Amino acid sequence: MSLTINIYYKGENSNARKFAEEMVSSGIVDRVRAEEGNLKYEYFFPMDDFETVMLIDRWKDEKSLDFHHKSPMMEEIAKLREKYKLSMKVEKYTEVK
Repeated sequence: MSLTINIYYKGENSNARKFAEEMVSSGIVDRVRAEEGNLKYEYFFPMDDFETVMLIDRWKDEKSLDFHHKSPMMEEIAKLREKYKLSMKVEKYTEVK
């Protein structure tokens, strides 16, 4: 059963977009996508809210997500969130068969 996590990053002065851009340019996004069990890791920008970025993060199962959360990348991501002074809202969905 796959899991989908929607994370809404919100900041000021386009900081959420700058965060997403640095996530890509630093290679973190590619490294997450290469992790065992990652099915999707993609950023989206709401048309009516320029200060928010949404990440759709999809995993094969809870075990894969737990492994990701314990990886050193999570510290890198946390440092970038702090650098850009972002708040987060997280939604978690499980696949229904």
